[in-house]
Amino acid sequence: MYECGDLKKGLKIEIDGDPYVIVQFQFVKPGKGQALYKCKLKNMITGRQFDRTFRSGDKFNEANLEEFEMEYLYDDGGSLCFMNTSTYNQEFLSKDQVGDAKDLLKENILCQVLFFQGNPIGLTLPNFIDLKIIKADPWVKGDTASGSTKPATLETGLILQVPPFVEEGETVRIDTRTGEYSERVKG
Repeated sequence: MYECGDLKKGLKIEIDGDPYVIVQFQFVKPGKGQALYKCKLKNMITGRQFDRTFRSGDKFNEANLEEFEMEYLYDDGGSLCFMNTSTYNQEFLSKDQVGDAKDLLKENILCQVLFFQGNPIGLTLPNFIDLKIIKADPWVKGDTASGSTKPATLETGLILQVPPFVEEGETVRIDTRTGEYSERVKG
């Protein structure tokens, strides 16, 4: 059980049966009356954000969240299947729950899946993922009119801007936090 004095940015609390994370936090002590705690909350299931003000003495439940290492298995068209690496239980997440991460997922990638009250609600990819380039235009020496990057199609279907020296068939490392090219992988 949390009290208002425990509130801070990044804290996960439960309100009306849903998990929320505090995105912004501000403590206000007016000249008269109770202290106020102004928070911007983000619903961890829907992603909806809103502002709420709490007063001294308000209490909150800790969000019942668990995180498990899971392996991505396959896409069945409507949802994505993940397997818990310790219990071998399979769980399905909708494409909405996975979000943009689906463009970087390939079979057998390990990631962290977040559960709320036993139900999967989202996932976190490793910071870097190595993917193979299946299509990239060749670089013509002296061709600087198009800039210092060129589009390349990765094995997951994602089109990414890469430096001109990277060629088709090579493996590149992608920073999953930014979704950008990081480096070539020697192999």
